[in-house]
Amino acid sequence: MRYDQVQFEASYGTENQLQPSTLPEIAFSGRSNVGKSSLLNKLLGRKSLARVSSMPGKTVTVNMFRLSECRFVDLPGYGYAKVSRDEKLRWASLMEAYFGSGRDIRLVVQLVDMRHDPTTQDIEMIEFLKANEIPFIVALTKCDKLNKTERMNQLMSICGVLTKYGNISVIPFSAVKGDGVEEIRGHIERAIEKTE
Repeated sequence: MRYDQVQFEASYGTENQLQPSTLPEIAFSGRSNVGKSSLLNKLLGRKSLARVSSMPGKTVTVNMFRLSECRFVDLPGYGYAKVSRDEKLRWASLMEAYFGSGRDIRLVVQLVDMRHDPTTQDIEMIEFLKANEIPFIVALTKCDKLNKTERMNQLMSICGVLTKYGNISVIPFSAVKGDGVEEIRGHIERAIEKTE
């Protein structure tokens, strides 16, 4: 798969703007500031295709990036406390429209900050994906910020929390060092190759 041949396609801020699904889609989900844009840029071998910000809540739209075989979908981050109630409702209706409109979603890459156990909202998202039988993997971001012992302890802790949801692929990822990139790409490519 040619990750370097990617184009930003569109941003959608409301459910009415979403266009029909015409390609298999790989969606990226996680709380605000978990590192979705950094992960996307690393997977695609770009520095700033997906805009990275130190400010949480920066991605407030569904952003689509087109590759020849599929579409990458950067979903707006959840869980940012300073967002207004109206904004939270807009986010909820946008997510409902995205996941509930019969799109060809082959895989969701669910991002969790490796420095902490999954938040309540991370767990809610995982439960939603399981309940709706949407294939997903968990990418543990910012693993380079932990030393070897901390990393092993956190991996065991997070896997312990997730064990009741079945056999989930959990992949430590670093946008700085590139840890996990090839493993995540492998999951994406296998998901794209699957026929309906």
